[in-house]
Amino acid sequence: MTPIRLTVNGETIEAAVLPRTHLADFLRDGLGLTGTHLGCEHGVCGACTVRLDGVIVRGCLVLAVQADGGTVETIEGVSDTGEIADLQAGFAAVNALQCGYCTPGMLLTAQDLLLRAPGTVPDRAAIREHLSGNYCRCTGYQSIVDAVEAVASARAARPQTSQSQTSQSQASRPQASRPQASRPQASQP
Repeated sequence: MTPIRLTVNGETIEAAVLPRTHLADFLRDGLGLTGTHLGCEHGVCGACTVRLDGVIVRGCLVLAVQADGGTVETIEGVSDTGEIADLQAGFAAVNALQCGYCTPGMLLTAQDLLLRAPGTVPDRAAIREHLSGNYCRCTGYQSIVDAVEAVASARAARPQTSQSQTSQSQASRPQASRPQASRPQASQP
């Protein structure tokens, strides 16, 4: 077992893991954060997308020991802080989530795109390109692209001061933490 210490959704976590444990497995099995889904386990479907030190990564390709000392944000974390509330509402408004399996990865990837150029509206081709590493077998992507485009337009229409205040408040907002008592033991057998 290898000891690791990382921050997950604003909470410091210390655990002992097998060196071969993938980050997605650690999050799901060790911490009970089941919003990170496992699909292909080869990094091509995007279901396991999380943010590691501010960059979206595939949790099935990153080992938990590689995240040692890092900051991980899962769908639970960005949802709890309200960071993606408009994206979640946008997805619901146009039925961009059907079975929901791809939704956490889609939301994190869409947020990544929208944070790259705040105040702008990427064209539909750029949205499709950025989401191309996330598979959805239910929606045909049209409604997902519609949702991302609508949210980007709404964000761009906000007064400039409001956008910068929102970005600053999101950056300085403490991450939500989950009670320790409700979490399964982080160590693996």
